[in-house]
Amino acid sequence: MKVILARTAGFCMGVKRAMELVLTAINRKPGKIYTFGPLIHNPQVLELLRERGIGVIEEGQSIPDGLVVIRAHGIPPQRRQELEQAGCQIIDATCPRVAKVHAIIRRWARQGYNTVIVGDHDHPEVLGLMGHTQGLGQVISTSAEVARLPEMEKLIVVAQTTQSEAVFSQMVAEIQERFPQAQIYNTICDATASRQDEVKNLAGEVEALVVVGGARQRQYPTSGGDLPGYRDPHLSRGNGGGVKSSRIKPL
Repeated sequence: MKVILARTAGFCMGVKRAMELVLTAINRKPGKIYTFGPLIHNPQVLELLRERGIGVIEEGQSIPDGLVVIRAHGIPPQRRQELEQAGCQIIDATCPRVAKVHAIIRRWARQGYNTVIVGDHDHPEVLGLMGHTQGLGQVISTSAEVARLPEMEKLIVVAQTTQSEAVFSQMVAEIQERFPQAQIYNTICDATASRQDEVKNLAGEVEALVVVGGARQRQYPTSGGDLPGYRDPHLSRGNGGGVKSSRIKPL
């Protein structure tokens, strides 16, 4: 059997940085260490961290004493304030690409601009982005949601950094039809785009494609809709109505 290793296999820069910060903290800092939410979307890595004694603070939980590492997806500024007020030591492992989107949103929010985020409503990164909008944020991912957007005179559009390029392009086109004055920022990480492109290309060359990692990782799409321009004759429909490929399997 021939096995091809994808050129882009492995952690992106933001995840590598978050892991290095946590592992360094384990080796240098005595006492209990927590992450605010799961550090990354990878169950194998989260299990490794749990075995090393790293706890996880979930939304709504009381804040314990100790060192807190902010997850790679970032958190809303209000949550960071709560950590600071609780006297926690903080290590910020927010991906620099995500932090850049935070800065863009803050800059325009201060001028009264609405922010439209193309992304997944309940994704941790999107929750963090919304926290910087000063209450002027909207999250959309479908044409129906674009149609339901309120009238806005001043708005910017950004993307969840792991969003599909195809979805973002479609949503931007529809937003511009309603709001031609919208200022567009394509904030999709280039690592995301390159991984999606490589999956699309490899899927047309191999009999099976194995994704090693968390099933929730958008960088490695598992549905036909996440592969722009790719059509798999072996696609079958799941119970939820979404197109799923029998040849692309997350591990």
